[in-house]
Amino acid sequence: MKILLANPRGFCAGVDRAIEIVERALSLHGKPVYVRNEVVHNKFVVNNLKAKGAIFVKEINEVPEQQVVIFSAHGVSQLVRMQADDIGATIYDATCPLVTKVHKEVARKQRQNHQVILIGHKGHPEVEGTLGQSNDGQQVVLVENSADVEQLTIDKNSDISYTTQTTLSVDDTQHIVNHLKDKFPHIRSPKKDDICYATQNRQDAVKTLMQSADVLLVLGSRNSSNSNRLREIAEKMNLPAYLIDGADEIKSDWIKDANIVGVTAGASAPEILVQEVVNYLYDHGADELQEVSGTKEDVHFPVPEELR
Repeated sequence: MKILLANPRGFCAGVDRAIEIVERALSLHGKPVYVRNEVVHNKFVVNNLKAKGAIFVKEINEVPEQQVVIFSAHGVSQLVRMQADDIGATIYDATCPLVTKVHKEVARKQRQNHQVILIGHKGHPEVEGTLGQSNDGQQVVLVENSADVEQLTIDKNSDISYTTQTTLSVDDTQHIVNHLKDKFPHIRSPKKDDICYATQNRQDAVKTLMQSADVLLVLGSRNSSNSNRLREIAEKMNLPAYLIDGADEIKSDWIKDANIVGVTAGASAPEILVQEVVNYLYDHGADELQEVSGTKEDVHFPVPEELR
Protein backbone atom coordinates (compact mmCIF):
# COMPACT_ATOMS: atom_id res chain seq x y z
CA MET A 1 0.00 0.00 0.00
CA LYS A 2 1.18 3.50 -0.90
CA ILE A 3 0.27 6.68 1.02
CA LEU A 4 -0.21 9.96 -0.87
CA LEU A 5 -0.15 13.13 1.25
CA ALA A 6 -1.93 16.17 -0.17
CA ASN A 7 -0.26 19.57 -0.27
CA PRO A 8 -1.21 21.98 1.04
CA ARG A 9 -3.13 20.48 3.95
CA GLY A 10 -3.96 21.33 7.55
CA PHE A 11 -3.79 24.67 9.33
CA CYS A 12 -4.33 27.86 7.36
CA ALA A 13 -3.16 31.31 8.43
CA GLY A 14 -6.54 32.21 9.96
CA VAL A 15 -6.59 29.09 12.13
CA ASP A 16 -2.97 29.59 13.22
CA ARG A 17 -3.82 33.15 14.25
CA ALA A 18 -7.00 32.19 16.13
CA ILE A 19 -5.27 29.50 18.19
CA GLU A 20 -2.35 31.84 18.95
CA ILE A 21 -4.78 34.53 20.15
CA VAL A 22 -6.36 32.13 22.67
CA GLU A 23 -2.97 30.90 23.88
CA ARG A 24 -1.56 34.42 24.24
CA ALA A 25 -4.67 35.63 26.06
CA LEU A 26 -4.29 32.75 28.52
CA SER A 27 -0.63 33.63 29.00
CA LEU A 28 -1.41 37.33 29.56
CA HIS A 29 -4.55 37.06 31.70
CA GLY A 30 -4.37 33.57 33.18
CA LYS A 31 -7.29 31.18 33.12
CA PRO A 32 -10.10 31.19 32.40
CA VAL A 33 -10.68 32.98 29.13
CA TYR A 34 -14.06 32.61 27.43
CA VAL A 35 -14.36 31.79 23.73
CA ARG A 36 -17.66 32.27 21.96
CA ASN A 37 -18.23 29.14 19.87
CA GLU A 38 -15.40 26.78 19.00
CA VAL A 39 -12.45 28.97 18.09
CA VAL A 40 -11.94 26.66 15.09
CA HIS A 41 -13.97 23.57 14.16
CA ASN A 42 -11.65 20.84 15.36
CA LYS A 43 -12.21 18.59 18.37
CA PHE A 44 -8.49 18.01 19.03
CA VAL A 45 -7.70 21.75 19.02
CA VAL A 46 -10.71 22.65 21.18
CA ASN A 47 -9.94 19.96 23.77
CA ASN A 48 -6.30 21.07 23.90
CA LEU A 49 -7.32 24.68 24.60
CA LYS A 50 -9.87 23.54 27.19
CA ALA A 51 -7.08 21.77 29.03
CA LYS A 52 -5.11 25.03 29.09
CA GLY A 53 -8.02 26.99 30.60
CA ALA A 54 -10.26 28.14 27.76
CA ILE A 55 -14.01 27.91 28.36
CA PHE A 56 -16.15 27.63 25.23
CA VAL A 57 -19.63 29.13 25.35
CA LYS A 58 -22.51 29.34 22.87
CA GLU A 59 -23.78 32.73 24.03
CA ILE A 60 -22.32 35.78 25.74
CA ASN A 61 -24.90 35.52 28.56
CA GLU A 62 -22.95 32.45 29.76
CA VAL A 63 -19.94 34.69 30.53
CA PRO A 64 -19.57 36.46 33.90
CA GLU A 65 -19.06 40.22 33.79
CA GLN A 66 -15.63 41.75 33.12
CA GLN A 67 -14.02 38.57 31.86
CA VAL A 68 -11.84 37.96 28.80
CA VAL A 69 -13.94 37.11 25.73
CA ILE A 70 -12.54 35.86 22.43
CA PHE A 71 -14.55 35.76 19.21
CA SER A 72 -13.94 32.64 17.12
CA ALA A 73 -12.26 32.54 13.70
CA HIS A 74 -15.70 32.31 12.09
CA GLY A 75 -16.69 35.82 13.17
CA VAL A 76 -19.69 37.16 15.07
CA SER A 77 -22.68 39.41 14.49
CA GLN A 78 -22.85 43.06 15.53
CA LEU A 79 -25.32 42.01 18.26
CA VAL A 80 -22.75 39.64 19.83
CA ARG A 81 -20.17 42.45 19.83
CA MET A 82 -22.63 44.72 21.68
CA GLN A 83 -23.44 41.97 24.19
CA ALA A 84 -19.74 41.53 24.98
CA ASP A 85 -19.35 45.29 25.43
CA ASP A 86 -22.37 45.36 27.74
CA ILE A 87 -20.75 42.96 30.24
CA GLY A 88 -17.50 44.97 30.30
CA ALA A 89 -15.52 42.17 28.70
CA THR A 90 -11.92 42.43 27.60
CA ILE A 91 -12.40 41.46 23.96
CA TYR A 92 -9.98 39.82 21.55
CA ASP A 93 -11.20 39.26 18.03
CA ALA A 94 -9.91 36.04 16.45
CA THR A 95 -12.12 36.44 13.37
CA CYS A 96 -10.18 35.37 10.28
CA PRO A 97 -9.22 38.52 8.33
CA LEU A 98 -10.74 36.96 5.22
CA VAL A 99 -14.09 36.67 7.02
CA THR A 100 -13.72 40.24 8.25
CA LYS A 101 -13.25 41.26 4.59
CA VAL A 102 -16.66 39.73 3.79
CA HIS A 103 -18.26 41.56 6.75
CA LYS A 104 -16.87 44.87 5.57
CA GLU A 105 -18.05 44.19 2.04
CA VAL A 106 -21.59 43.51 3.30
CA ALA A 107 -21.61 46.74 5.31
CA ARG A 108 -20.24 48.73 2.36
CA LYS A 109 -22.81 47.37 -0.09
CA GLN A 110 -25.63 48.04 2.34
CA ARG A 111 -24.49 51.64 2.73
CA GLN A 112 -24.86 51.82 -1.06
CA ASN A 113 -28.44 50.50 -0.66
CA HIS A 114 -27.70 47.17 -2.34
CA GLN A 115 -29.69 44.06 -1.55
CA VAL A 116 -26.97 41.63 -0.48
CA ILE A 117 -27.31 37.90 -1.18
CA LEU A 118 -25.11 35.50 0.79
CA ILE A 119 -24.27 32.06 -0.57
CA GLY A 120 -23.65 29.76 2.38
CA HIS A 121 -24.83 26.99 4.71
CA LYS A 122 -27.67 27.91 7.07
CA GLY A 123 -26.69 27.65 10.73
CA HIS A 124 -22.93 27.73 10.19
CA PRO A 125 -21.31 30.20 12.63
CA GLU A 126 -19.62 32.12 9.83
CA VAL A 127 -22.95 32.53 8.03
CA GLU A 128 -24.70 33.61 11.24
CA GLY A 129 -22.01 36.24 11.78
CA THR A 130 -22.24 37.55 8.22
CA LEU A 131 -26.03 37.68 8.31
CA GLY A 132 -25.64 39.63 11.55
CA GLN A 133 -23.76 42.47 9.84
CA SER A 134 -27.09 43.88 8.61
CA ASN A 135 -27.78 47.47 9.59
CA ASP A 136 -30.70 49.92 9.43
CA GLY A 137 -33.11 47.04 9.03
CA GLN A 138 -31.56 45.84 5.77
CA GLN A 139 -31.62 42.06 5.64
CA VAL A 140 -28.98 39.91 3.98
CA VAL A 141 -30.70 37.11 2.04
CA LEU A 142 -29.22 33.61 2.37
CA VAL A 143 -29.23 31.09 -0.49
CA GLU A 144 -27.85 27.57 -0.13
CA ASN A 145 -28.49 26.22 -3.62
CA SER A 146 -29.90 26.96 -7.06
CA ALA A 147 -33.45 26.14 -5.90
CA ASP A 148 -33.19 28.97 -3.35
CA VAL A 149 -32.10 31.32 -6.15
CA GLU A 150 -35.18 30.46 -8.18
CA GLN A 151 -37.43 31.39 -5.25
CA LEU A 152 -35.94 34.88 -4.77
CA THR A 153 -38.45 37.66 -5.35
CA ILE A 154 -36.05 40.62 -5.48
CA ASP A 155 -36.75 43.34 -8.07
CA LYS A 156 -34.39 42.60 -10.95
CA ASN A 157 -33.89 46.31 -11.58
CA SER A 158 -32.73 47.04 -8.03
CA ASP A 159 -29.09 47.18 -6.93
CA ILE A 160 -28.06 43.65 -5.95
CA SER A 161 -24.72 42.21 -4.79
CA TYR A 162 -23.68 38.75 -3.69
CA THR A 163 -21.01 37.44 -1.36
CA THR A 164 -20.12 33.94 -0.14
CA GLN A 165 -19.14 31.95 2.90
CA THR A 166 -15.35 31.51 2.75
CA THR A 167 -15.26 27.72 3.10
CA LEU A 168 -17.56 26.52 0.32
CA SER A 169 -16.96 24.16 -2.58
CA VAL A 170 -15.48 26.26 -5.36
CA ASP A 171 -17.31 24.30 -8.07
CA ASP A 172 -20.70 24.21 -6.31
CA THR A 173 -20.51 27.92 -5.54
CA GLN A 174 -19.76 28.79 -9.15
CA HIS A 175 -22.88 26.87 -10.16
CA ILE A 176 -25.00 28.98 -7.78
CA VAL A 177 -23.30 32.19 -8.92
CA ASN A 178 -24.15 31.32 -12.53
CA HIS A 179 -27.81 30.94 -11.56
CA LEU A 180 -27.75 34.29 -9.77
CA LYS A 181 -26.27 35.99 -12.83
CA ASP A 182 -28.88 34.39 -15.07
CA LYS A 183 -31.71 35.59 -12.83
CA PHE A 184 -30.19 39.00 -12.04
CA PRO A 185 -27.99 40.06 -14.99
CA HIS A 186 -26.88 43.27 -13.23
CA ILE A 187 -25.84 41.60 -9.95
CA ARG A 188 -22.49 42.83 -8.58
CA SER A 189 -19.71 40.38 -7.75
CA PRO A 190 -17.22 40.80 -4.89
CA LYS A 191 -14.02 42.61 -5.87
CA LYS A 192 -12.15 39.41 -5.06
CA ASP A 193 -13.39 35.86 -4.72
CA ASP A 194 -14.65 35.40 -1.15
CA ILE A 195 -13.80 31.69 -0.97
CA CYS A 196 -10.50 31.82 0.85
CA TYR A 197 -7.14 30.86 -0.63
CA ALA A 198 -6.71 27.96 1.81
CA THR A 199 -10.09 26.42 1.00
CA GLN A 200 -9.42 26.61 -2.73
CA ASN A 201 -5.85 25.29 -2.44
CA ARG A 202 -6.92 22.30 -0.35
CA GLN A 203 -9.71 21.46 -2.77
CA ASP A 204 -7.33 21.69 -5.74
CA ALA A 205 -4.86 19.42 -3.90
CA VAL A 206 -7.54 16.75 -3.34
CA LYS A 207 -8.56 16.86 -7.00
CA THR A 208 -4.92 16.17 -7.93
CA LEU A 209 -4.51 13.50 -5.26
CA MET A 210 -7.61 11.58 -6.29
CA GLN A 211 -6.38 11.15 -9.84
CA SER A 212 -4.22 8.38 -8.33
CA ALA A 213 -5.68 7.34 -4.97
CA ASP A 214 -8.31 4.61 -4.40
CA VAL A 215 -9.66 6.06 -1.16
CA LEU A 216 -9.37 9.37 0.72
CA LEU A 217 -8.98 9.97 4.45
CA VAL A 218 -9.74 13.57 5.52
CA LEU A 219 -8.64 14.75 8.96
CA GLY A 220 -11.33 17.12 10.18
CA SER A 221 -14.27 17.37 12.53
CA ARG A 222 -17.87 16.78 11.47
CA ASN A 223 -18.79 20.45 11.90
CA SER A 224 -15.87 21.70 9.79
CA SER A 225 -17.28 23.09 6.54
CA ASN A 226 -14.03 23.09 4.58
CA SER A 227 -13.21 19.52 5.68
CA ASN A 228 -16.61 18.27 4.53
CA ARG A 229 -16.04 19.89 1.14
CA LEU A 230 -12.79 17.90 0.76
CA ARG A 231 -14.61 14.64 1.42
CA GLU A 232 -17.31 15.59 -1.09
CA ILE A 233 -14.76 16.17 -3.88
CA ALA A 234 -13.68 12.52 -3.78
CA GLU A 235 -17.28 11.31 -3.50
CA LYS A 236 -18.23 13.29 -6.61
CA MET A 237 -15.44 11.41 -8.39
CA ASN A 238 -17.17 8.17 -7.26
CA LEU A 239 -14.33 7.36 -4.89
CA PRO A 240 -14.75 6.45 -1.21
CA ALA A 241 -13.84 9.20 1.25
CA TYR A 242 -14.03 9.36 5.03
CA LEU A 243 -13.98 12.33 7.42
CA ILE A 244 -12.22 11.42 10.67
CA ASP A 245 -11.09 13.19 13.83
CA GLY A 246 -8.13 10.87 14.22
CA ALA A 247 -6.53 7.54 13.36
CA ASP A 248 -8.63 5.76 16.00
CA GLU A 249 -11.71 6.26 13.81
CA ILE A 250 -10.28 4.43 10.77
CA LYS A 251 -11.99 1.12 9.97
CA SER A 252 -9.74 -1.50 8.44
CA ASP A 253 -12.39 -2.36 5.82
CA TRP A 254 -11.93 1.09 4.28
CA ILE A 255 -8.36 0.39 3.23
CA LYS A 256 -8.08 -3.39 2.98
CA ASP A 257 -8.34 -3.44 -0.83
CA ALA A 258 -6.66 -0.07 -1.48
CA ASN A 259 -3.37 0.15 -3.34
CA ILE A 260 -3.07 3.91 -2.84
CA VAL A 261 -4.55 5.81 0.14
CA GLY A 262 -4.86 9.59 -0.13
CA VAL A 263 -4.57 11.60 3.09
CA THR A 264 -5.37 15.27 3.64
CA ALA A 265 -6.45 17.56 6.46
CA GLY A 266 -8.94 20.40 6.62
CA ALA A 267 -7.78 23.92 7.42
CA SER A 268 -8.46 23.50 11.14
CA ALA A 269 -6.82 20.07 11.63
CA PRO A 270 -3.26 19.93 13.05
CA GLU A 271 -0.41 18.03 11.38
CA ILE A 272 0.06 15.77 14.40
CA LEU A 273 -3.22 14.04 13.46
CA VAL A 274 -1.97 13.47 9.91
CA GLN A 275 1.18 11.82 11.21
CA GLU A 276 -0.88 9.54 13.47
CA VAL A 277 -2.86 8.42 10.41
CA VAL A 278 0.38 7.80 8.51
CA ASN A 279 1.66 5.65 11.38
CA TYR A 280 -1.64 3.73 11.43
CA LEU A 281 -1.37 3.04 7.70
CA TYR A 282 2.23 1.85 8.07
CA ASP A 283 1.02 -0.54 10.77
CA HIS A 284 -1.68 -1.82 8.39
CA GLY A 285 0.26 -2.59 5.24
CA ALA A 286 1.64 0.69 3.88
CA ASP A 287 5.27 0.57 2.79
CA GLU A 288 5.67 3.80 0.80
CA LEU A 289 4.82 7.47 1.33
CA GLN A 290 4.79 10.29 -1.20
CA GLU A 291 4.17 13.99 -0.63
CA VAL A 292 2.23 15.30 -3.63
CA SER A 293 3.44 18.72 -4.72
CA GLY A 294 0.95 21.59 -4.65
CA THR A 295 0.53 25.32 -4.14
CA LYS A 296 2.98 26.75 -1.62
CA GLU A 297 1.38 28.96 1.02
CA ASP A 298 3.24 31.78 2.77
CA VAL A 299 0.29 33.76 4.17
CA HIS A 300 0.59 35.00 7.76
CA PHE A 301 -1.95 37.01 9.75
CA PRO A 302 -0.50 38.78 12.82
CA VAL A 303 -2.25 38.65 16.17
CA PRO A 304 -3.76 41.87 17.62
CA GLU A 305 -1.14 44.36 18.75
CA GLU A 306 -2.27 44.20 22.38
CA LEU A 307 -1.29 40.49 22.50
CA ARG A 308 2.17 40.85 20.95
